[in-house]
Parts: sequence; structure tokens; C-alpha cells
Amino acid sequence: MESPSPAARIGAEFLGTFWLVFGGCGAAVLAGVVLSPDKVPVGIGYLGVALAFGLTVLTMAFAVGHVSGGHFNPAVTIGLAVARRIEWKWVPTYIVTQIGAASAAGAVLLAVASGKDGFSAAGSGFASNGYGDRSPGSYSLLACLIVEVVLTAFFLYVILGATDDRAPKGFAPIAIGLALTLIHLVGIPVTNTSVNPARSLGVAWFAGADALGQVWLFILAPIAGAAIAGISYAAVTGARGAQAEVDAGVANNP
Repeated sequence: MESPSPAARIGAEFLGTFWLVFGGCGAAVLAGVVLSPDKVPVGIGYLGVALAFGLTVLTMAFAVGHVSGGHFNPAVTIGLAVARRIEWKWVPTYIVTQIGAASAAGAVLLAVASGKDGFSAAGSGFASNGYGDRSPGSYSLLACLIVEVVLTAFFLYVILGATDDRAPKGFAPIAIGLALTLIHLVGIPVTNTSVNPARSLGVAWFAGADALGQVWLFILAPIAGAAIAGISYAAVTGARGAQAEVDAGVANNP
């Protein structure tokens, strides 16, 4: 089968990342907290937002994952490169595409949200990530750092495991989408959940100086978590040993 062209890979990453940010952050901004005319809460809440993020990745992984690998996240791209699942030459192109797509999604979401009288991106937080007084539960910087590193590392372990040659075929998007849902159920109260520098930057541009002042954590922590998983996955799961056995079998049975 012919490998996808660079343009096709870029297009797939753009579509997937745009959908992740517009769908996930859009669910938080537009539907997270909604009151009926008689002030009854009818929004989707944390559970709905978590599902929205998981569904964006699940749907796009099925739709375009076979073209670009379905990263939609600079931390995932770096983690996969560390694990030798993608060539490093693709990393800058993927990251620029992901950040551009996330920013475009943030701009479109702002245009939609601004259609409601009185909306303020800075005032609402605009689904941005934060620590301290910008954390939904007022968690400390250290707590937010730990949760983002741990959640991103486990996200990469799921991705690496679900796409391992030894794993059942065809189920990876489901496992990855459900993992991201679980990650958001844990992380939303702490940081509003990043695990994705592009997702964080895509809305931080529009959420004001306070959001931009804290976004560094949501760039560095996910990358650190992804790198930890990329470095350790093979040793933890015996991936290299398993591949060596396969190679030996092929050599002995040409």
C-alpha cells in the first residue's frame, strides 16, 4: 500500500486536532454550564465534557488515523518519536500543524461563543487550563504538575499498547478515546485537563494574559509525561524482546 503523502498527513493532523479542540473545548464553553429559563441546570457538566473529548479522538482516529497516525497532540507526537514509532523528521511538521489547527479551532469557537450577549473569553476562562486560583478546584502548581505528567504518561502507555503489533487489531481508537475520557474525569477538577499542549495554546491565546501566563505548565508537563512513557514502554511491556522473538522466528523460517 502506498504511504500517505506529506500533504495528506498534514491535512489529517489538522482535521483531527481542529475537531478535538472545537469539539472538546466547545462542549465545555457552550454546553458545560447551562441554566434553563427557570434556573435549573441542564448543562452537560464534567461528565459530558469528558465524553466530548474522548469522542473527538475516537471519531477522528477512525476517520484519519490511518493517514497520519492520529496524533492530534504535540505530546503524543514527541512520545511516539521517543518510542521510535514515528521518525523525528516528522515531529516539527506535526507540532506546527497541531498548534495551527488548535488555534484555528479556538478562533472559530470564540466567534460562535461571542454570538451570545455578554460573553467574555477572559471572564469565562474559555476552557483554558490553570493552577492555583485558575484551577477549577484551586489545586496547587505542584498538584497540577503531577496530575498532568501522570495522566499524559498513561495516555501514551494506552496509545503505545493499543497500537502495539501484539495488540488486537482495529480497536485502538476505542481504547484511546475511552482513555482520554477517563483522563478528563480525573483531570478536569484539577487543571481543566490539558495532556495536550496544542489544546492548551489553542484557547489560551483568547483567554487573556492570566491564561497565557500559566500555559507554560501545560506545554512542559504533558511533554515530560509523554517522554517518560516513550522511554519506558518497551522495557515495561517487553516490546523489544517480543519483537526480537518475532524476528528470530522469521529468520529461522524463511
